[in-house]
Amino acid sequence: MSLASWIWGTAVILCCVSWFLLGRRRRRQGEPPLENGFLPYLGCALKFGANPLEFLKEKQKKHGHIFTCHVAGKYIHFLTDPFSYHALMRQGKHLDWKKFHFATSAKAFGHGSIDPAEGNTTENFHQTFIRTLQGNALDALIEAMMENLQYVMLQSKAPKLQSNTWVTEGLYTFCCQVMFESGFLTLFGKEFHSNNDKNLSSKQETERAHILNALENFKEFDKIFPALVAGLPIHLFKSAHSAREKLGEALLHKNLLKRDNLSELVTLRMFLNDTLSTFDDMEKAKTHVAVLWASQANTIPATFWTLFYLLKSPEAMRAATKEVQSVLESAEESISLDGKHISLNRKQLDNMPILDSIIKEAMRLSSASMTFRVAKEDFTLHLENDFYNIRKDDIVALYPQLLHFDPEIYADPLTFKYDRFLNENGEEKTDFYRNGRRLKYYYMPFGTGIAKCPGRLFAVHEIKQFLALIFSYFEIELVDSNVKCPSLDQSRAGLGILQPSNDIDFRYRLKCL
Repeated sequence: MSLASWIWGTAVILCCVSWFLLGRRRRRQGEPPLENGFLPYLGCALKFGANPLEFLKEKQKKHGHIFTCHVAGKYIHFLTDPFSYHALMRQGKHLDWKKFHFATSAKAFGHGSIDPAEGNTTENFHQTFIRTLQGNALDALIEAMMENLQYVMLQSKAPKLQSNTWVTEGLYTFCCQVMFESGFLTLFGKEFHSNNDKNLSSKQETERAHILNALENFKEFDKIFPALVAGLPIHLFKSAHSAREKLGEALLHKNLLKRDNLSELVTLRMFLNDTLSTFDDMEKAKTHVAVLWASQANTIPATFWTLFYLLKSPEAMRAATKEVQSVLESAEESISLDGKHISLNRKQLDNMPILDSIIKEAMRLSSASMTFRVAKEDFTLHLENDFYNIRKDDIVALYPQLLHFDPEIYADPLTFKYDRFLNENGEEKTDFYRNGRRLKYYYMPFGTGIAKCPGRLFAVHEIKQFLALIFSYFEIELVDSNVKCPSLDQSRAGLGILQPSNDIDFRYRLKCL
């Protein structure tokens, strides 16, 4: 060993020892039990990242319903008792739900801070999303998505679809392509073309190629999204950085202005970017990349898991198909391939409790979201039976997968039961219990409280529309009916719906209508 190597090795060891002796946090009186981990800065990050659910179960068994973990430079207090979740919701005076999300968005998407306190913009993003994704605005989104799904399924895929011929494809690949293309058209509109344009078909194919190119860029960027949230700079990932920049270029205002039927969400965001922010053109575009990512990153895997579990459960498939047929008959909607599209409005989609239960169950089994709040100041967190001191800038977090996989709440929690969220009358079930007490919080894939995902209603309606159209136009089946359920990709734990670790082959063909 060279002298230089020996010196560097000794320096590293001394740094680690110094951190262990001086840099590690010490638990103060009244604070939750503390897990520092043994690695400087990372702390428990590697163990947590390998399998968050098992890690948290282990710490819960060791410490009880609240404990603190040092994870990648942050101190996170995990609250695991569902009867104390409300304590987190009522601490608005001491806990900030926006700070973490604002910082994460700027870090991942590359725009300036969207925190009004930073002075780059005065837009209230949460109110913008509620205004344009809920209420009357939701009706227009549902109508556009219904049209675009049928365009993508029946026209964009037309070259593959020959009468009575099976097409084999990866199920995740199929869901990804259909939902991305349809969702992109719904939010960001279509390139403006005159119906009398002789080259309309050719231009539509060119536009589709552009959207599918955007999909490839989206996937490349999305692959390293967990690393960006963890704090790694995007410049370490050359191809992902290039993909994000290309997405931004596609969503520059000058390019969006060439498109027709922009959603109210995008139209309003463009206006507010131009009037209330000091962002440059690319930063404005990157706020739209954030909207694109938020609209797709969880909806795509949720769609996959829902359809996969249906294909694996003939009983669930029969019940779902029957419900869709009943709603279509009541709406006097006929199914044909002559160009007349099916139309289902919000009220009709809401009248599908079986599909609701199936989607909920699929998301219960695949969701690994995390709810964060950042302490604005030192304060005392009062829980149901205890209280704990929390330091300024620490994070208090909920990890709902602990709730979703709790056998006291959900019997046989790892098994898909399509009617788990239906009561004996076939209506939505809302009474779930733990230790004999009824739970207020029992299903949380979209978060909770004021920070609950504002696009959750649209996401569920999108999946219902997708399924209703699949049932109406196609015969579908798994290539291998005995294929095992793919494992969950734990690299995305904390971000929402987990992707499958591998794709599953299925096949489909048009029905003879």
